[in-house]
Amino acid sequence: MLSVSVAHSYFLRFDEKQLRRARPYPPLATLQVAARLRSGGSRIHVFDAMLAEGEDEYGAHLHAVAPDLAIFYEDNYNYLSKMCLGRMRQATHDMIAQAKRANIRVIVAGSDASDDPASYLAAGADAVLLGEGLQALRILVDRFERDSNLNAGPDVTHWVEGLAGVASLHEGKVRIDKGTWHPPEQEHPQLPAWDLIDVERYRSMWTQAHGYFSLNMAGSRGCSFRCNWCAKPIWGNRYLQRPPGDVAAEMAYLKRTLRPDHIWFADDIFGFRVDWIREFTRVLAESKGSIPFTIQTRADLISKEMAAALKAAGCTEAWIGAESGSQKILDSMNKGTTVDEIRTARERLQANGIRVGFFIQLGYLGEELDDILATRELIDTCEPDDIGVSVSYPLPGTKFYEIVKTQLQSKTHWQQSNDLEMMFSGTYTSDFYRSIRDLLHERVAAKQTRSAQQELRERWDRLIAHEQRYRSAAIEAQAL
Repeated sequence: MLSVSVAHSYFLRFDEKQLRRARPYPPLATLQVAARLRSGGSRIHVFDAMLAEGEDEYGAHLHAVAPDLAIFYEDNYNYLSKMCLGRMRQATHDMIAQAKRANIRVIVAGSDASDDPASYLAAGADAVLLGEGLQALRILVDRFERDSNLNAGPDVTHWVEGLAGVASLHEGKVRIDKGTWHPPEQEHPQLPAWDLIDVERYRSMWTQAHGYFSLNMAGSRGCSFRCNWCAKPIWGNRYLQRPPGDVAAEMAYLKRTLRPDHIWFADDIFGFRVDWIREFTRVLAESKGSIPFTIQTRADLISKEMAAALKAAGCTEAWIGAESGSQKILDSMNKGTTVDEIRTARERLQANGIRVGFFIQLGYLGEELDDILATRELIDTCEPDDIGVSVSYPLPGTKFYEIVKTQLQSKTHWQQSNDLEMMFSGTYTSDFYRSIRDLLHERVAAKQTRSAQQELRERWDRLIAHEQRYRSAAIEAQAL
């Protein structure tokens, strides 16, 4: 029986902001792949980097399980994997090197590897899967198990032959085979291999920090909308939705076995259709499997019927990609939503007792002070229960990236998720946007006290006046 190590490289320890938040979720896609390989007959060992102290623990894992094959399959449901944080890329490279020193073949799959396979191949990976890569992975594992000669020597030509979407090195150059390309699979992912990680460590961190325990699920993969800044290296523009009964059955299983108090649905868009939500609710009621849950969705999907259906299903919180309070910026992003739809979605969800979070994005192309103030007004009038603020991040493969790639500075990755470094020539400085982020967060937190609101208004005025003086001086200096 083939012994396989399945790992990912998101270390909570290396991301200061997320470590402080203390809301770790297990690597869902990684565990789904582990379950898939195990059902195919392989002996699977999972290295869960999320709560590990560092890369050295991976070396100890390799020594303990002595796998024939090492697979790095990143959690595609984790938005932080899309961002390709530099510290996590370094961690993967280090872990690949450890596997190669042990003479173990290495396969890598994930957003960053799909965007830049050359860096992972240079680090020692034998094959990089582009996109979801599940069919190619299954074939590679089968070939490896059948042919003992594949575990010796640098040549992997025979191993990857005929498999589209697999990158490998040949005579020092990256080659992607021209075999038949397979889109992301319609078949639904297997129940994650929860037994292969230490769920109790997650429970302990959650309960100590927040007094309850949350686990993650996904009812779909991908997103069919086409925002200019959103990278889709894994599923493209496809939206692959699981049957509502299957998702309800999985929630009931988690309730019986792992006993979470809350579920985070990691879907880019949860539910999508009211009829799907209603069937999900019906099956949950029959199995008594309902657990309070949080979702991500779009403002234009929140009809009165959808808001009521989400409430009936057990949704307690919904995060909307509001992005901006300026219609000009929303249109520039190709967001496909309006400011009025954001306001209406907030009202409808609030009327059903569902908390609302806004994702806000600062610094997009063409954003000026009036647009930032429009975002502030949106937050003031809608009063979301929470917000998440970032600055525009140019991800390879997006229209946004193509527009700004000639402006990209030496820094091409954030090291941690709280970096908020502008990597192209935006209207304002990184420090300015960080200050706006902090003020927006404080604005939401202080909305109930007039004195706090007055203080924040004064700080806004001082910050904006300072930035305007700075920009005027810079323009005068360029004219000289």
